[in-house]
Amino acid sequence: MNDLSNYRKSYEKSELLEDNIPEDPINLFNRWFHEVEEFGASGEVNAMTVSTIGLDGFPKSRVVLLKKFSEEGFIFYTNYDSEKGKAIAANPHVCLSFFWQEMERQVIIKGIAEKTSENISDGYFDSRPDGSKLGAIVSKQSEVIPSRTFLEENLKKLEKEFEGKPIPRPENWGGFLVTPLEVEFWQGRPNRLHDRIRYQSQSDFSWKIERLSS
Repeated sequence: MNDLSNYRKSYEKSELLEDNIPEDPINLFNRWFHEVEEFGASGEVNAMTVSTIGLDGFPKSRVVLLKKFSEEGFIFYTNYDSEKGKAIAANPHVCLSFFWQEMERQVIIKGIAEKTSENISDGYFDSRPDGSKLGAIVSKQSEVIPSRTFLEENLKKLEKEFEGKPIPRPENWGGFLVTPLEVEFWQGRPNRLHDRIRYQSQSDFSWKIERLSS
């Protein structure tokens, strides 16, 4: 057995106090996102974990890239026929989480996912490199395939088929908008007395703000 009990770290880089936060969690998320970006994060700042409840009843998490956020919510793109796409169609309650190790911060978002409009999905698809567009067409995401060669050969066929031609967005590929119902901000602090501030959406479109014990 690998004993990890001595893996410890003291979190001392920042603080999260009620007298320095906005009334809207999207504004705080925007501040944190750009602070992490300016700090020089080594990875992709927009990498997030998307957790869903699968058709088998088990939760499943995977890392995807956030592509847009606004007061409306958080947008990512995927194959609608993938495991997560089918899971969201059956149960749109999802959780998004960001962990920015460099600044000892975490954000957890509970929300409702729905497909973006075709115009939004088309616009983002058109902005992608041709290789990524063809990859979205050739990949039957989450399905069992015989080999890596199977994917590569199918990609070569598509490259010839669409050479010099516009590449259309597949109908089963597009965006999900996650409308946040609850957003929790976690800032690491010394002695495991971490700062945790939770925003909960209210019926009058305001946000209830509470501090949680670490």
